[in-house]
Amino acid sequence: MEIGLADAEYSKVNKDLNTGVRGDPIFLWYYSGSTESDIPIVSLNVTKDAKEEPALLQDGWERLGCDLNRGAGGNYIYLWVKREKPSYICEVTASVDFYADKHLFELGFTRVDEDTNRGAGGNQIFIWYRRRIDMSKALTALDVSTCAREESNLRIKGFKRVNADLNKGTTGKSIYLWYIKGNCGSPIKAMVLLVNPQSWDEYTKANIVINKNLNDGNKGMDMYLAYK
Repeated sequence: MEIGLADAEYSKVNKDLNTGVRGDPIFLWYYSGSTESDIPIVSLNVTKDAKEEPALLQDGWERLGCDLNRGAGGNYIYLWVKREKPSYICEVTASVDFYADKHLFELGFTRVDEDTNRGAGGNQIFIWYRRRIDMSKALTALDVSTCAREESNLRIKGFKRVNADLNKGTTGKSIYLWYIKGNCGSPIKAMVLLVNPQSWDEYTKANIVINKNLNDGNKGMDMYLAYK
């Protein structure tokens, strides 16, 4: 994961956030970009309980995708950012392995740092989104398909499909992310990938979860998308 960040001239804070435990090495990276999607970060926050998360999302905070306790056990801990101006998700995509990372970072995309194939084998798949302050360009709904019938229904409703199969390389079903603009919906301000089982109930209470497992049909970690 580091290669694309370094090639796109992100700076690494060279202190492992999981030092002293058996978890994965976790490092913070930062960047000062010049595209209209590089909106300055003015505040940081950290959560260690899923019950805290929906309220922050509702209040305009953006959750970064990596569990800072990944592989170490204990609570799921997430870093959140508050940007200088209200912004909206205007584009989503997905990458297969890491070949497109540098290009996507340079275009102002944010990577959701959790492999949608985690525990399932296959390719390493990541979802990306790009933000803008122009509300008129915002997406207004997201959805997920897990079969041909669902794909057909989404097309009829005017949704467009992100081409990368989120289950590519596994024995599971082909799973795709879909999006739509306009159609009288509210602009999307944030999206999160949920791997913490406790978070599913909390986000469901807030009515913002897409109730379709991205690892449906394989032995990978259950995970769900939520958006506000």
